[in-house]
Amino acid sequence: MITSAGILLYRLARSGEREVWIAHMGGPFWAGKDEHAWSIPKGEYGPDEDPYIAALREFEEEMGSPAPPADYRLLGEFRQSSRKTITVFCAESDFLPEQIVSNTFSLEWPPHSGRFQEVPEIDDAGWFSVGAARTKLVKGQLQVLDALETS
Repeated sequence: MITSAGILLYRLARSGEREVWIAHMGGPFWAGKDEHAWSIPKGEYGPDEDPYIAALREFEEEMGSPAPPADYRLLGEFRQSSRKTITVFCAESDFLPEQIVSNTFSLEWPPHSGRFQEVPEIDDAGWFSVGAARTKLVKGQLQVLDALETS
């Protein structure tokens, strides 16, 4: 089983509506896509690794800055359609980095072409209302928003 850990930051907007911090996935497959092309900052971790520590590491790798100091709590474990389980921690924060600088990975693109390129894991991130996030997040992560709204 593949396990990932991530951080979902939330804040209360001036309008009184809750907003969440999510990230647009990088690479040519996701380029030009907006609907269901975003994710919470997350990444895989091994069986001997603490999921909270992994979530903090993955947040920093994908955002280019550490997760903000906050009172993080376990939101839950969520099974994805890809047979991956994501452990999500959440906290209230008004995180506003100066820029997003994600780590990169090597990708063969187009598939089976023999051509590889370095692409960022994340190419954008920002605050969105929960309603907007429901159209942006990959469908397997919508249950994370459900859990946040009932917590």
